[in-house]
Parts: sequence; C-alpha cells; structure tokens
Amino acid sequence: MQTFLFILLILAMIGTVVALVRGIIAFLRTTEADLNSGSEGPSQSALKQNKAMMNRVLFQAGAVVIVVLMLVLSRG
Repeated sequence: MQTFLFILLILAMIGTVVALVRGIIAFLRTTEADLNSGSEGPSQSALKQNKAMMNRVLFQAGAVVIVVLMLVLSRG
C-alpha cells in the first residue's frame, strides 16, 4: 500500500509542477492588448491562468492528502 501511495504522491507532485509551469507560461503570454481590452469580463489569457493555477492547487491538495494517508498508515 505504501508503494502505491508513494507512486500517487510522485504523480501528484509532477502534476503540481506541470500545472505551475503552464500557469506561468500563460501569464508570460499575456499581451498588452489583453490587459487594455475594454471588454466586460476576464480575457481568455486570464481564464487560462486561473484554470492552470486552480489545477495546481488541486494537485497540491491531493499530494497533502496522500502524505497524510501515508503518515496514518505508517503509525498502524
């Protein structure tokens, strides 16, 4: 069981890094036109950034839950 959780933890950490990098890339691709557009609501770039960072938070939460499970199982 520990091996399975360890593999899941590694996958969650990789997912966190990938989501973080994608969010940073989306942030760097934001143009001045995106920032100065007078349209209502968020731009496509802002939506991509938000989605990538939300995925990062979810992967991090998953990693924390897996670590807690590993700690609980190691005590028993």
